[in-house]
Amino acid sequence: MAIEAARLSPSLAAAAFLARRPPPALFPFSLRRRLPLLRVLAGSSGGDGRVVALSSSELRKRRGLSSSSGAADPASGGDEKLRSLRRLFSRPDVGIDAYIVPSQDAHQSEFIAECFMRRAYLTGFTGSAGTAVVTKDKAALWTDGRYFLQAEKELTHEWTLMRSGNHGVPTTSEWLNDVLPSGCRVGIDPFLFSFDAAEELKDSISNKNHELVLVRGMNLVDEIWGDARPKPPKEPTRVHDIKYAGIDVPSKLSFIRSHLTENGCDAVVISMLDEVAWLLNMRGSDVPHSPVFYSYLIVEVSTATLFVDSNKVSEDVLEHLEKAGVKLKPYEAIVSEVERLAEKGAKLWLDSSSVNAAIVTAFKSSCDKQMKKKGKAGKKVEKEASSDEPTGVENGTVNAVYNVSPVTLAKSVKNETEIEGMKNSHLRDAAALAEFWCWLEEEVCKSVPLTEVQVAEKLLEFRKKQDGFIETSFDTISGYGANGAIIHYRPTPEDCSSVGSDNLFLLDSGAQYIDGTTDITRTVHFGEPSPRQKECFTRVLQGHIALDQAVFPERTPGFVLDVLARTSLWKIGLDYRHGTGHGVGAALNVHEGPQSISYRYGNLTALQKGMIVSNEPGYYEDNSFGIRIENLLLIKELNLANSFGGISYLGFERLTFVPIQNKLIDVSLLSPSEINWVNDYHEEVWDKVSPLLSGPTRDWLWKNTRPLLDVTH
Repeated sequence: MAIEAARLSPSLAAAAFLARRPPPALFPFSLRRRLPLLRVLAGSSGGDGRVVALSSSELRKRRGLSSSSGAADPASGGDEKLRSLRRLFSRPDVGIDAYIVPSQDAHQSEFIAECFMRRAYLTGFTGSAGTAVVTKDKAALWTDGRYFLQAEKELTHEWTLMRSGNHGVPTTSEWLNDVLPSGCRVGIDPFLFSFDAAEELKDSISNKNHELVLVRGMNLVDEIWGDARPKPPKEPTRVHDIKYAGIDVPSKLSFIRSHLTENGCDAVVISMLDEVAWLLNMRGSDVPHSPVFYSYLIVEVSTATLFVDSNKVSEDVLEHLEKAGVKLKPYEAIVSEVERLAEKGAKLWLDSSSVNAAIVTAFKSSCDKQMKKKGKAGKKVEKEASSDEPTGVENGTVNAVYNVSPVTLAKSVKNETEIEGMKNSHLRDAAALAEFWCWLEEEVCKSVPLTEVQVAEKLLEFRKKQDGFIETSFDTISGYGANGAIIHYRPTPEDCSSVGSDNLFLLDSGAQYIDGTTDITRTVHFGEPSPRQKECFTRVLQGHIALDQAVFPERTPGFVLDVLARTSLWKIGLDYRHGTGHGVGAALNVHEGPQSISYRYGNLTALQKGMIVSNEPGYYEDNSFGIRIENLLLIKELNLANSFGGISYLGFERLTFVPIQNKLIDVSLLSPSEINWVNDYHEEVWDKVSPLLSGPTRDWLWKNTRPLLDVTH
């Protein structure tokens, strides 16, 4: 599943900030500062050379697209949600001139429960990534290249689409500095912003003397959502058995406590949901597609406290936690607990890139109060460095270490049991996909009418037959023809196409099993692909092969490898607007940090043995077709003839075993070694998956794993 770079550690915040702009070598800072900011001129064509952002209705008009079913009619008097939100700006307890609505929940999650989908509710845009900004007379939405086409279709005429990453498009803070008069108040819900993000925003808007206002006690979108807002999830949690987890909870807590001691800390706040689940060997179902549950965890030197709704904790789970020495407190008690720790003078470890601003500012305020009570001048903030990167220093009076969570890297490097579970679950998943593709090919050849939604539902049926299946790992992307060019397209029964034999069909899907998480994309053609489609597909395949075969020294960050996947496309002037690889959890989130493979060079996290990443280059021709080929890869150490510098060299081991359609490959473009790669891969697919199949499906797999030269002659 295509995604941009994973979450960065606090030490990388500055690099990440720069990475959102063009590389300095191509776009000097002094020149960037002099460029005029992008103006919202819905009626302007931009003929004077300026970059112009158009309203969504104008974008649709120019493209010949109609509004989505939920779009407001311009003649109806505008967007009632926007009007209701703006009315709250002038309340005495609010008093703001603009409000920012991000996509995240209080844990910086990518996938969130329905009750926290505030940005989607307000804007109508349902993509997983984006930020909405509303002033008293303007409304704009920022999203990245994966969602440009989707946003154009879903936004109403009152919203302006900001294409993040495109030349000349301002950041949210730059836009606010441009459209607001000096000295305005910009409001946010501090639970929805990491402390780092809030501080960066605060600094950016201060250039125009704007004040960042932490609107406490309520979320303004919730206020207008009212009783219609879905209730918070109440699903029970479960124990993730040691035969799948590999390491027990006391051992994991001991590991965390050793880090506390090394850093001179008394406690650490863990707020990322997958980190809590991994550390406690627990799983839940509060969030669609992700086996996590809403909670916080504080680990102290001798105790640990889980902040969670007690109704989600069964007797079995409670016994599991008690054996590990973990006690329970209500989910809402997290702020009061960090205030208590401040009052007792505890030194707290905070990952300021993930812990929300509400928690960190509460801790800082309590520390300040304690210092004043004691009549002390206070200590300076200790923003101590990790073993790899300095985190920087800020002045203040808080007794804290700001550092990347000690769970982040430990979770991303899989143990032997987790690796075995990932391998086993991928083989069962491959069997389900072989059954599915055999069925779909036969149905399309018989001209049976099937919509994109029906196809996705049928795939789910095949997966449900596999042992240990729990749910999908994300909404299946089932895109035929032009819909395949929408990178994170999601069909609905009311708005989808039929799958036929005249164009390409892109299917990106994954599953959550009891022992692993899968994510795979295949692009096929059930008729005769055009030469253009074959060339594009083959160049995407060449990029996929190049990355799959990469050999690199340890301590190499993922962005260094990204060029391998794009070079074959660049040679003919093509590219794609998403990262090439994301981390994947073991029976956890399908998108996992800190590792990634992306053109966004701000993520300096080194790829390490035991990490799992996706390999998914693509190409998307707007309003025509989309192509993506995705496998998951396990990073392994290689036994090479040399070891220059005395260091280890790493490579990849494939986890995904599903045929790549031979008919889409232009063999004339492939080198002998690339042809050998395809043939070797298909031989491995046959050897590993055929024992799990029988009858027509086994015959289908045989046909689709024949060597390329057998197919072309």
